[in-house]
Amino acid sequence: MDAVTDAEPFHELVDHARQTRVVVIGGGIAGLVAAWECAKVGMAVTLVEASDRLGGTIGSTRIAGLDLETGVTCWSTRGGAVRSLIDEVLPDAAIVRPRDDREWIAGLPKGAAAPLPAEQVLGIPANPWDESVRRIIGWDGTWRAYVDRLRPPLTIGAQRSLGRLVHGRMGDKVLDRLVAPLTIDRFGLDPVDVDVDIAAPGLSNALTRTGWLGGAVADVRVDAPGSAIEGLDGGMPQLTVALAERLAEREVVIHRGALATGLVRGDRRWTVQLATIIPEGAVAAPDRLHADAVIVATEEGAARTLLGSALGSPRFADVPLAGIAREVVTLVVAAPELDAAPRGAHVHAVPGVTRATGLVHETARWEWLAREAGAGRHVLRVAFGAPGVAPATEGLADADAAVMAVAEASVLLGVELDEDRIAGAHRDTYTLVPPASMLGRRERTDTARAAIARVPGLAAVGAWLSGSGLAQVVADAQDEADRLRHKALWGAAAAE
Repeated sequence: MDAVTDAEPFHELVDHARQTRVVVIGGGIAGLVAAWECAKVGMAVTLVEASDRLGGTIGSTRIAGLDLETGVTCWSTRGGAVRSLIDEVLPDAAIVRPRDDREWIAGLPKGAAAPLPAEQVLGIPANPWDESVRRIIGWDGTWRAYVDRLRPPLTIGAQRSLGRLVHGRMGDKVLDRLVAPLTIDRFGLDPVDVDVDIAAPGLSNALTRTGWLGGAVADVRVDAPGSAIEGLDGGMPQLTVALAERLAEREVVIHRGALATGLVRGDRRWTVQLATIIPEGAVAAPDRLHADAVIVATEEGAARTLLGSALGSPRFADVPLAGIAREVVTLVVAAPELDAAPRGAHVHAVPGVTRATGLVHETARWEWLAREAGAGRHVLRVAFGAPGVAPATEGLADADAAVMAVAEASVLLGVELDEDRIAGAHRDTYTLVPPASMLGRRERTDTARAAIARVPGLAAVGAWLSGSGLAQVVADAQDEADRLRHKALWGAAAAE
């Protein structure tokens, strides 16, 4: 009798889940993950995507006979969210780590380049006298950085801006040649706009304990959990395909080419208004969907427009959008000279010295890709566009952008390359979403989240809230979907 009694609440919960309708707006990775989190507990999910493809910044293109990744190519292992997701939806995947993940700095005086020092945090060196540091910042930069150790402890103050902290403590050479190349190339942020407390947790406290910035870096590195990079043998688009397949197995309805134009809350129900923008011959989506809960998973501009309407707050949509324009040219080149990976896998440029912000040597980084490309053929991703500086490739024809990209690759890698080496090229244009470590972002995000959380049956996910990086986007989408489904299924009890 007790077993029957215990089973009844469970069956009621299952029935409640099946009767709970969720609409996810946006089919990028955040939307797909949120849809999966709801569908796997039995909720009736419909996903709408304005474009004709799923995955957002995870994509692929064919260049010179190779199927190559565009956008996201790997993830940070910190937190384990992406690995857990892959274990769920793609259990047979071959997860790989880079065979070479060395980083270099190019654009130093006299055209020199050097490996990024090992003992550093965000480019800040633990020991300015180390030869690997001195060859980048020179003797005068080394002396200036060392002076920080001689300053009285009372000169230590709270400074959240990474750029101002480094400039004040260690000087221009460390800032311009070590820190700025990393923050601009990796995140699209000037160091002055990076929040130290978020980008390097514990560094400020360590500075107070040790009395100088190099000592603080050494202190933080001892206790840091570390972060590694992983990818999929064969490329990240496999994850998108797997998520779509798992959603189909759970009978999730997916409408591609369906643009959400409005979000209205009625009497405990939502109405999502849609406009159809589909390829000829495709099946049109309905002009509206009704739901018990809605997850907005679009980019920031579209999300704020929809949410502003739903929240009854037109000003919610008026917040200026962040991010910088970036173009990435993916090249396949015939260059046996690169077989030895002369400058590792990632080259960051000193700002203002080259037209490119950096380069990733993908065939040096991933053994599976090198195997597919074949000996003497290499895949390079050259990035353009920095804070306040439009991409140098902007406005160029694709062929001209490829020629510029190979010229920049030649400079960054220190290997003579010209347009005759190009076997194929592809250009992508993005608006970089700033990372969670951008100054002021936490407060901005907290304000948006608080407003959204006050409305029953509403959630929002995506890089504009979580910060850039696949690990952050996936973990945040899981957390927000979990919050939404708990409230939808358990009601007031979920808050206890």
